[in-house]
Amino acid sequence: MNSSTVRFLLVRGMLAGVLSGVLAFGLGYLVGEKPLRAALDFEATHSAEAATEVVSRSMQETAGLATGVLVFGAALGGIAALAFCFALGRIGRFGPRATAALIALGGFVTVFLVPFLKYPANPPAVSDPDTLDQRTILYVLMVVLSVLLGIAAVLIGRYLGPRLGNWNATVLASIAFVAAAALALAFGPAVNEMPEGFPAGVVWQFRLSAAGMQTVLWAAFAVIFGYLAESVLQAQTLVPHRSPKPAPGI
Repeated sequence: MNSSTVRFLLVRGMLAGVLSGVLAFGLGYLVGEKPLRAALDFEATHSAEAATEVVSRSMQETAGLATGVLVFGAALGGIAALAFCFALGRIGRFGPRATAALIALGGFVTVFLVPFLKYPANPPAVSDPDTLDQRTILYVLMVVLSVLLGIAAVLIGRYLGPRLGNWNATVLASIAFVAAAALALAFGPAVNEMPEGFPAGVVWQFRLSAAGMQTVLWAAFAVIFGYLAESVLQAQTLVPHRSPKPAPGI
């Protein structure tokens, strides 16, 4: 794969990420705002100090949410597109669409699902502002560990493939990943800052909306980028290689 093709795929990956972000934003706006407002109302009722609203709620739930999701989608799409360029043809005889789906599935599991199981999303009113840095570091470390475990699982599968067959190697690599991730979830530092009397249903709805946004984002990216990547690669294949015309008089 030449640099021109990689550049085309990178641009289309970012475009697919932005389009996927639009869909995720729509879900977050429709589903996620209700539990978020309920959490903020709880905080306003039970807090001794009135919170200063630097940015209005209407701005946060529209332009603020859209900007965050679209920027994340563009970054996700660019990184996933580069991973696609590396993985195509190296993880099995999969076409562009299947490879894009596998990359999206791996990203969803390693970047979101495993860290989410240990440190699930909480409304702002649930968490202690004084522990923000600690919680951020723990979450980032869990993401990095999960991604490294995913890469290790792929390498194990490739190593065992010629010896055990692709199916058996994939099953064993998946089991190894699940076991290692379970150990990380079991022994990683816990964070529990739920205030007394906070409605459990609000937290559950907020976490469901967060999980739904990520699911829509990764699934839409797999479909959109798979289509765009296939179009790019087919166009590259169909372009004829023309030899230079001889100079006059030769």
